[in-house]
Amino acid sequence: MRDLVRELALALRECVVPLLGSHAARAHGDELGGGGDVTFAIDAEAEELLGSFLRERAPEVAYYSEDQGLVAPDGASTVLIVDPIDGTRPAMAGLESCCVSIAAAPLRDGVTMGEVEIGCVVEIPSGTVFLAERGLGIVEGPQVRLSANERIDRMFWTYGFRGRPARIAVEVIADLVDASSVGGGAFELGSAAYDMTRVLTGQCDAYVEPGPRIIADVPGTRAEFERVGGGAVLNNSPYDLAAAALLLEEGGAIVTDAYGEPLADRELLGSGADFQMSIVCSANRALHDAILEQLDIGIDRLRVGFRPEVSEPS
Repeated sequence: MRDLVRELALALRECVVPLLGSHAARAHGDELGGGGDVTFAIDAEAEELLGSFLRERAPEVAYYSEDQGLVAPDGASTVLIVDPIDGTRPAMAGLESCCVSIAAAPLRDGVTMGEVEIGCVVEIPSGTVFLAERGLGIVEGPQVRLSANERIDRMFWTYGFRGRPARIAVEVIADLVDASSVGGGAFELGSAAYDMTRVLTGQCDAYVEPGPRIIADVPGTRAEFERVGGGAVLNNSPYDLAAAALLLEEGGAIVTDAYGEPLADRELLGSGADFQMSIVCSANRALHDAILEQLDIGIDRLRVGFRPEVSEPS
């Protein structure tokens, strides 16, 4: 299974590489993906390759993707959770922060993030492979270089804005941005898998994405998430996080949701708002705890100050 996951990830990369930076790849499809996001032409090409590869090479293996949902042949016992292009927008712009992400888990009702057995992330422009197997560590990839930095004011970190209402998101992470903007650095790179693997390479100290916690703690914000998302809530789904979360756990990083709780019990197969999850991953526990403390403060500030927009009667 490890070899199959690796080969599929590299095949998807080869499919996408010729389309990097192509304006033709930006064409919108006729339908939205299962999670409510736009399906671009570049996504459609990759999704087609995903189906044909597995039908030919491993017809007994099920798979789940945003655009196709669960495709499960009779008797399948393993499911691949596939994001053919994590970072579609950077890929269309020809930027480096786009990846293929594949996780493998047992196929059963209610399978969880904690049951992921294999995780593979491949950088599309460079072809760099990150591959982990639960309990065996990272079996392929660049040397792990977790940062020893424990200070927010010296933190290099990433966050995500795609589909999130900017004013609301910034209210929660503003102190983190302000504290690190001179002595460290804050980046929006457009791909959760790329962001998370930067923690392993030591290029970044943390990745912070509190979207689902914001909605849960300040329910009135959901309408703004739906407005920005064109009617859908567009936070991270399991297919965005499953492979990279295993990689970071096996590499010794800290991975939780934005409350500090493990992701292990979260359902793996799904892409709507009910399946989405916040995430904080950090290079060390001290920095992780400091980030969580600042998120608590930011959520409290949003809760006190948030006023839903009220439309004037026509």
